[in-house]
Amino acid sequence: MPTSIYDFEALQINGQSVPLSQYRGKVLLIVNTASACGFTPQFGGLEELHKQYADQGLVVLGFPCNQFGAQDPGSNDEIASFCQLNYGVSFPMMAKIDVNGANASPLYQWLTAEAPGLLGSKAIKWNFTKFLVGKDGQVIRRYAPQDAPKKLAGDIEAALA
Repeated sequence: MPTSIYDFEALQINGQSVPLSQYRGKVLLIVNTASACGFTPQFGGLEELHKQYADQGLVVLGFPCNQFGAQDPGSNDEIASFCQLNYGVSFPMMAKIDVNGANASPLYQWLTAEAPGLLGSKAIKWNFTKFLVGKDGQVIRRYAPQDAPKKLAGDIEAALA
C-alpha cells in the first residue's frame, strides 16, 4: 500500500515516466484539467500560482481527463499545445488519465482515499478538482472545482512555510 505521493509514478504529457519522488520536499498542487470546460480559464490562475511560488517550492501538476462531459477529447500533443498557446502553461502537464472508475489512475485512487470529498465521497465530481500535498508527501486538503486557484494561496503559503 502506498504511504505517500512519492510511491507513485506518472507519465508526462510527452510520454516520459516521472517518479513523483523527484518532487520530495516540494509542495504539490495536483489538478485534473480539461481544455473545453467552464473552469478551463483556471489554467491562468494555476499558472499564476506556479510563477508566484515555484521558487519557494510549489509544483503544480496538471492531469488532463476526458471523463466529464468529454471536455478534453484531444491527444496529449493537442492538449499540450492548447495549454501553452491559450494560457502560457509552463508547469508540468501529465498524460491524459482517468480519475474515476475501474481505470482510474492509482495516484487518483490514493488521492481520493486520502482526501474524500463532500459527505465522504471518493469520486472526483468534475474537472479542476485540486489536491494540495505537503512537503512530506501527504495530502493536506482537497478543493472543489469552483475553488479559484488564487483562493488557495494562503494554504499554499502555509504549506511552504
